[in-house]
Amino acid sequence: MSTYGIRSVLCFFVAQGLLWAAPGMGGENDLARERLAAYHAASQQPAERRLHLVCWRPQDRDFAAGHRDRLDRIMTDIQAFYAREMQRHGLGTRSIRLDRNAEGRLVIHEVVGHGRYADYGKSDGQRIRAECLPVLRDAGIDADRETVMIFTNLADWDPANGRFQHKSPYYAGGSHRSGTAWQLDSPELDTRNLPLKMPVIQDGEYGRISLGKHNSIFIGGIAHELGHALGLPHCRARADEEPQGTALMGSGNRTYADERRHEGKGTFLTRAHALRLASHPQFSGSVTGMLEDPQGQFDGLAVEPADDGRSFTIAGRLQARIPVYAVIAYLDPEGGGDYDARTEVAIPDEVGQFTLRCASLVAGRPAGLRLVACHCNGGVTQLDQAFGVAEDGQVDVVSMQLAFVLQPFVDVLPEGPRRAAEMRDALPDGSDARRIASTVLDALTGRRLRQPSDAVADSEVQVPLSSIEPREASVGWLQPAYDRLPRPDPLLRCGSDIFETGIYAHAPSRYQYDLQGGWRRLEGACGLPPQAGGSVVFVIRGDGRELYRSPRIGPGVSERFRVDIANVARLELVTEDGGDGKAADWGVWGEPTLLRDP
Repeated sequence: MSTYGIRSVLCFFVAQGLLWAAPGMGGENDLARERLAAYHAASQQPAERRLHLVCWRPQDRDFAAGHRDRLDRIMTDIQAFYAREMQRHGLGTRSIRLDRNAEGRLVIHEVVGHGRYADYGKSDGQRIRAECLPVLRDAGIDADRETVMIFTNLADWDPANGRFQHKSPYYAGGSHRSGTAWQLDSPELDTRNLPLKMPVIQDGEYGRISLGKHNSIFIGGIAHELGHALGLPHCRARADEEPQGTALMGSGNRTYADERRHEGKGTFLTRAHALRLASHPQFSGSVTGMLEDPQGQFDGLAVEPADDGRSFTIAGRLQARIPVYAVIAYLDPEGGGDYDARTEVAIPDEVGQFTLRCASLVAGRPAGLRLVACHCNGGVTQLDQAFGVAEDGQVDVVSMQLAFVLQPFVDVLPEGPRRAAEMRDALPDGSDARRIASTVLDALTGRRLRQPSDAVADSEVQVPLSSIEPREASVGWLQPAYDRLPRPDPLLRCGSDIFETGIYAHAPSRYQYDLQGGWRRLEGACGLPPQAGGSVVFVIRGDGRELYRSPRIGPGVSERFRVDIANVARLELVTEDGGDGKAADWGVWGEPTLLRDP
């Protein structure tokens, strides 16, 4: 298409309100906006992707008083918040698209649950959603392909005594293709109450607060959970963003509209998340390529610490079928979930090259890096790594550098062992990368054999436990595996380390070995790879007696262990769920090694 033709199509989309017209908005985001506009204009696939709202109640309760008018005001306010923030970032006034009828009133689908009030609680989100699905289907809405918000009447509001408590599901999840958010509805929730410093009420979770602050928390919660339903993870403000207030996807759900009571700066949308939303069909008004796999792949990644050792840069290229308009680094220090993840943003050039300077680090806390490439169709390509930060702020990126060197080897594994062997042989001879690649390849092809413990020669004083055949082995997902993880990326990552040998131990797992009392110590590490979610506890037992128990370990964290196993005949390595279900509990025993005196 000629330049004139592209501009003509762009003008058509802008005129229809489907793309952004933000003349005069300078900055790096201009390039991202232009790349998005060109992608969607070239395909000419505008669409009305609307946000669908459901009000649900148990059989023995009516809907909260005035729910239709109140929710109309609340959702209009949240729509304006997103539009204002997108405009502030130079991305136009795009926002969520509310479903309104011919009279302009918000469309709300009403659902009566199967049970009574006493039958439901905070963990019943999926049950409530299932009760909503028939009503949505009758309205022609497939909840698995749309973004849906479910408001439940599971709150108790006593206006006479100013008391509130609730037991509503209050969480969300989704992507650019679909999502579901659960939150509560209650008669006192209304944008008209946001400016009020009086009366003071008693909130069951937050104690004595003003009615206005109560509304900030719960209306802000609606905006926050909507963000999750649209595909946004948690993150906090960067240092240079803090003057704006509190990040919505951090703890900004508690500060929404505080400025209307002159009690703070309120809530804002980070640049990283404004950019992620820019390609969401709700915001772009286009479904171009929405269902397509972007087929993204990071290539040539390199990481270098700064001269002072307190920050690092990542440079590389993203190759993909669907163009990339932004690359985001989430820097998530250990602890606090991902609420305190900092973000760095780069706009790649026309061939996908980017450089990120990662300086928002927390001294003394190991961290996970999530590298997210944003594609023009709303999809993302993500790569997880881990790194360490010493108490004095010095960053340790050695394992990340090793992982990037190994990435081309990992990328070709699906092409078969011959191609993988070629890539392994291209690695420097004698290097850690070469040894790890060789071990993984041998494990995948079955060339790395295990032996019974009584077959180990007495002269062997140090033996990887992964080379010993267990008497019993079980894992909570897939099959037991040694010296690799049974997934596309087989590297044994544990915290900020990559191990040459190890044992896959997705919780709940158990490996039992007959040692016949011939060893002195067991040493190694245990943890989870850099990833989203999961938590485990590692346990070592000798002859039924507990010798070691790790703390609860989350993603990207590891613990070293050194256990006396003198005279132990039966050794057991156990991985337990950390208390939040077994999803993503990809436990790793990193280089567990049997040792005895020479």
